[in-house]
Amino acid sequence: MSRDLLIELGTEELPPKALPTLSAALTEEFVRQLDEAGLQHGEVESFAAPRRLAVLVRDLDEKQADRDIERHGPAVQAAFDAEGNPTKAAQGFAASLGLTVDQLDRQDTGKGERLIARITEEGKATTELVPAFFAQAIQKLPIPKRMRWGSRKVQFVRPAHWLVALFGDEVIPFELLDLQSGRTSYGHRFHAPGAIELSQAGEYAGRLENEGHVIADFDRRKAMIEEQTITAGKQAGGTARINPDLLDEVTALVEWPVALTGGFDEDFLRVPQEALISAMEEHQKYFSVLDADGKLMPKFITISNIESKDPAQVIAGNEKVIRPRLADAAFFYDNDCKKTLAQHAEGLAQVVFQQQLGTVADKCQRIGALAAVIAEQTGGDSAHARLAGELSKADLNSEMVYEFDTMQGIMGYYLAQREGQPEDVAEALYEQYLPRFAGDKLPQSKTGMAVSQADKIDTLVGIFGIGQKPSGTKDPYALRRATLGVLRIIIENQLELDLRDLLDQAATQLGDRIDAAQVDEAFDFIKGRYRAMYQEQGIATPVILSVLAIEDACRKPLDFDRRVKAVAAFQQREEAQALAAANKRVSNILAKLEQAPPEEIDGALLEDEAEQELTNLVVAAYEQSEPLLEQGDYQAVLELLAELRAPVDAFFESVMVMAEDPAVRYNRLALLSFLRDLFLNVADISLLQE
Repeated sequence: MSRDLLIELGTEELPPKALPTLSAALTEEFVRQLDEAGLQHGEVESFAAPRRLAVLVRDLDEKQADRDIERHGPAVQAAFDAEGNPTKAAQGFAASLGLTVDQLDRQDTGKGERLIARITEEGKATTELVPAFFAQAIQKLPIPKRMRWGSRKVQFVRPAHWLVALFGDEVIPFELLDLQSGRTSYGHRFHAPGAIELSQAGEYAGRLENEGHVIADFDRRKAMIEEQTITAGKQAGGTARINPDLLDEVTALVEWPVALTGGFDEDFLRVPQEALISAMEEHQKYFSVLDADGKLMPKFITISNIESKDPAQVIAGNEKVIRPRLADAAFFYDNDCKKTLAQHAEGLAQVVFQQQLGTVADKCQRIGALAAVIAEQTGGDSAHARLAGELSKADLNSEMVYEFDTMQGIMGYYLAQREGQPEDVAEALYEQYLPRFAGDKLPQSKTGMAVSQADKIDTLVGIFGIGQKPSGTKDPYALRRATLGVLRIIIENQLELDLRDLLDQAATQLGDRIDAAQVDEAFDFIKGRYRAMYQEQGIATPVILSVLAIEDACRKPLDFDRRVKAVAAFQQREEAQALAAANKRVSNILAKLEQAPPEEIDGALLEDEAEQELTNLVVAAYEQSEPLLEQGDYQAVLELLAELRAPVDAFFESVMVMAEDPAVRYNRLALLSFLRDLFLNVADISLLQE
């Protein structure tokens, strides 16, 4: 037999940003315990609204199945005395299970005969198990700081007011957070604040919606808000800008969503739209409206938690609230526009970037110098890159960024445009922070690419140079993210840059502020990011390691990328494993030599036909691969070398490498060395061997 189970905890308004996490954690832990207890069930539904967390488990077993279990007791030798009478050990074991000694069996365990009890453990009723399961799920919720309320000693993230526990139509009686479980839930705080007496667990969502004005299902409420917002945006003549994080937060703030459209004075549109959008989203939880060109319109969409009889009054109230927020943004912007970027930058000499690495002004000078080098190497304007680097952090001293931290870089872009700086300089001030996260867009201008890399490389070398490298999960300067950003910029923009050389140049600029010997460790850190990045792309680890083994390949990310993709394609060929094994064999042979083999192959010492044929093919492969290597066409090189499989196999089958004649032996070792070097021009494919 089975029934639906509903448990709901009613509270004061829960933290909106934490609501989805709390709901997911509660459901996961509660269902995990049901599953571990062997209780079969159907679909599980989670409910999360501002004032409630609930779980509905469909078709849950009414009791656990009985279980046949075996318990091992003492060894027979210790269980009976010389006369065959049971000892205290045997009697105690039997008594602990509610049995007598004559009800026990014997079993040979391979280490002697032992007493064994075979018993049937009767399954417990679901109503007995649920209270403890739910209490544990509540206790394990990821709540950083719990609170007490009133005179109660219990703690939770917010004051708890009611508890529903229904198994079908039966109340499961228990106490939690000083609340006694029952069948009484409550509706919307304003529309339907009265009690809702639930008859059956399965009627929960429908009764709350129809009688309580509460959409308890988070995902359904979210979809309703999104649909209403999109419609409101179209009705306003534009497109609603729906920030996913804001959508989740608003969903967690309302139980009965109603979209309303308001407006603000067009004069505010002279302020950078990012600041206006930030003010609306962060402070008021409004959705903004954009026109066909992506420009902000003087409209906003708010999600009300009530269905007002006079929506115009609600809209007017929201318009009144947003006006001073936008006025503040306009005030800060106007003040910032009274200064040039260079004047804003003057204050950075008093702002410490890092005690040992100097001020932010010092960092900007280093960024400018390194950005100029990068721009020159990538076909950009080195003078513009230097200027952009020197001004890169100027807007950190602006009132706008002080008030809206999301405006860093963006404010610099607008100020640069306003004072007539070159367009690529303005773009670079915005692009310097890209990519901000995994999958984020990359800088598009050559100047922006140069400044973004210079900033990140300077931080990487500086922090490693003072011995504060990341450890475990601690990465306060976000060096992992910065390094992946540099790699992506170089690879995806096809930049022919030597990253190791740039690290050395950054170290030179930092001078005696750092321990220059730590640059090697910073470079090793970059190698680790290569591995993480390509594993994320699904590239097999042996493929990545085969390229990491080539030091020169690690210096140039674009070159590394070409090699990895070539080896990944080569690994799929049937010849790959045989050639990997051959390379491994050659590597082992050469590693044992006390002296290096000759740098040339003496044709007069070639005795075997297979030896002669392989030599001819290796020499030919060198000539054919040279132009391909210069072009970076590593896939073509490996396709060429794949043809060596048969002659390599023939060589090892018929030729004794370690011949008695030292001259012949070392000539053959020279051939193997040349063969291995052919592959090492791309990667150490011996590491591909399974």
